[in-house]
Parts: sequence; C-alpha cells; structure tokens
Amino acid sequence: MATLVLALDRHIEDRLIGDIVEHGHTVLARLATAPELIAALDVTPPDLIVTAASRALLTPELLAASDARGVRVVAVADTEPDHRYASSLGLHEVVDGQASWDDIEQVLVDGVAVPLRLGGDAGQAGALDTGSVIAVWGPAGSPGRTTLAINIAAEIAAAGHTVALCDVDTYSGSVAPSLGMLDEAPGFAAACRLAGSDSLTQAELERVAQRYNSPHGAFWVLTGIGRPARWPELSAERVSTTLRTVRHWVDYVVLDTGFSLESDEEISSDLFSPRRNAATLAALREADQVVACGLADPVGMSRFLRAWGDLADIVAAGRVTVVMNRVRSSAIGMNPDGQVQSTLRRFGNIRSAVLLPHDQQATDAAVLAGRTLRDAAPKSALRSRIRELVHTELVPAPAPARRTRRRRAVAGLHARRAIG
Repeated sequence: MATLVLALDRHIEDRLIGDIVEHGHTVLARLATAPELIAALDVTPPDLIVTAASRALLTPELLAASDARGVRVVAVADTEPDHRYASSLGLHEVVDGQASWDDIEQVLVDGVAVPLRLGGDAGQAGALDTGSVIAVWGPAGSPGRTTLAINIAAEIAAAGHTVALCDVDTYSGSVAPSLGMLDEAPGFAAACRLAGSDSLTQAELERVAQRYNSPHGAFWVLTGIGRPARWPELSAERVSTTLRTVRHWVDYVVLDTGFSLESDEEISSDLFSPRRNAATLAALREADQVVACGLADPVGMSRFLRAWGDLADIVAAGRVTVVMNRVRSSAIGMNPDGQVQSTLRRFGNIRSAVLLPHDQQATDAAVLAGRTLRDAAPKSALRSRIRELVHTELVPAPAPARRTRRRRAVAGLHARRAIG
C-alpha cells in the first residue's frame, strides 16, 4: 500500500482520513505549509502528497522537489480559482473538494487525460499555457448562433474544462437574456475597456464576468452590449487584446459573434471612424476554430451559401466546421439530411456538415428556464447532437499513447498495492 503526506483543510482531511486508513494506506505526516512539505521529502519521501490547491501550499517549489524525488502530487481544489491555479502550474491531477477517497484513487490508477489544444503545435513552447478560441458565426436571419454557442460552452464545461462564453455580437447580443442574466453592465465591453487601458487581468475578468452555475459544469459568461448603440466600445484592437488575455484565463473560449462580414472601410468615407463589424472580424481572426452555422431551409441555406465565400476570405477552410441547424422534412422535403448535404456540396463545395435536428420543445424549455439544453432538456435529440459535435470536432480525445504513458507512470502504485 502507499505512504502519504497530507496538507488539507481540516474539514476535508477529517472526511478523507477514515477511508485512507481503511484502504490500508499509511499517513506519514499531516502538515500545514509548503516548506514543511518540502522538508518532509528529505526525511522520508512518501509515495504521494495530497494537498489543498492553494497558493500557500501548492507552490512551484513543492512540485519541483516532488518531481526530483519521484513523488506524486494530487491537489484538492475547493473553488474554481483553485482549479485554475493548479492548472497554471501544469498540475493536471486535480480533484474537486467534494471528491471521495475512491475518486482520488481513481485518478491515481487511471491518470488524468490532458485536453488537446486546437490551432497550435503541442511541441511549441507555451502551447499548453493558452486556451483555445472557438467562434460561432452565422449569416443574417437568426440561424441559431447564440443557442449553439451557449450549448457548446456547456458541453465543454461538462467535460471538465474551464470555459468562458463571450458575447461579441454588436448587433443583437442575446447570451445574457438566454441564460436569465442581467446585462446592464456588459461584461465583454467592460473587459475591452480594461484591455484598452492595459489593465485587464485575471482578477478583473472574474470581477466583470458572470457565472452560469450548473451541477453538470459551470462556466464564465462575459455578457454582450445591451444596446446596439454601444458598438464603438468593441474596437478590433480591444477585442483582439481581450481574447488574448482570456486565453490565459480558461481552457476554452467560446465566442458568439455578429453576422456581418462586411469590411466597414469599404462602405465608409471616414477612414478613422470606428468599424461596427470590427468585433466580428477580429473574433474570427483570433479563433482557432470557427463553427459556421446556417438554417436548413431554402432561405437559410441561400443566405449561408452567399456568405460562405466571404467567410472563406477571412478564415482558412481547415479551421471551419459547418453546422446546419433545424433540419426537418417539413421545410426540405423527404430525406432532409441527404437534401441538405447535397445542396452544400453542389453550391458551396462543402463536403461534410454537422446536421442538427429541429427540436422546438427543447429549445423553448431552455429559453423559458434560462438554462442550457444540458440542464433543461438533457435527453433531447438536439442536445445529443451538440454534445457529439463538441466531442468529435471541437474537443478531441487525448491520443492513446498519452494514456499508455500515464498508466505506466502509476505502475509503481499498483505494485505497492499488490505487495501490501
């Protein structure tokens, strides 16, 4: 069995200690500071340190000393900031403050799947230190951009990642009302103002953001402007700077963008005036992946295909996932899936698209409750397809080789258990 050193809040330690002893493990020490933990490593190195994910206990020095001696560290995070702090140190073996000892042992045995990042080479320095940006765009005509962005964020958060949902729509921002949130003080505009004065920090992001709380996966929300007249606050430079900062705050950033891709300078004689579409264009250029959403009916597909060429001028085709929303035979005819795919191939050279079913009852229930589909209609066909989209296109599973290396890394723990 394993030997442990504990450095936990008293209430968590009291809850776990009985199960630790019952499972046959030995607690060598119960300590209260990072220097004490480091000193304990020189006396009798344990197999495992279980520590609170606080800045006072979980320090870079402790992780370096543990790595040098081959001692594993599991952090117990009681709050979302603690989770992010542990991740910022590169520690992925982190469990929730309410986790049982069985949950902790499961982490030790199976390891933790480190999420892949999009749009970067994992071998480059710093590639794992920034989050991925996913922009949801669609043409005019309410193709379902906001509904899709909200539920993509919800499914990514439910998979265990930290997520920020940003409303970057300068025409009709509607993330806040869709989630039953107040939008008198638009969070994304506030972040842009702070970015403009070079004072946007993680603490400020947490101050201006709102929190969507859910037992299935909470996430941050930077609400959009409540009045379209405030669009000059979202300049291209401010939006880009804000998104680069948010990348360092969370694992994934999901953007609900505006519809227009027109370059304002082409329709304005004043080259120094603000650009209303700058926020959308900047968001698309900053994105690692773009989800292009259209309505699956004759009018909606016509609008989508007319705008498809403009999108291709801004975003490389390899970064775009096409999604057609509200697929139904009543608007398309027999075999609606085949009809939609055939039309996209013929007129847009789009070889494959993700098709979302029309599920008015589920979307109505979510809007009425101000909740995500995962919370309001978890068994709906629409929610199921969005979850599949997230896990197959946007958040790919870790490579098997990584998991094999992690299993080998815990082989020592298995051996000690067998001996015990």
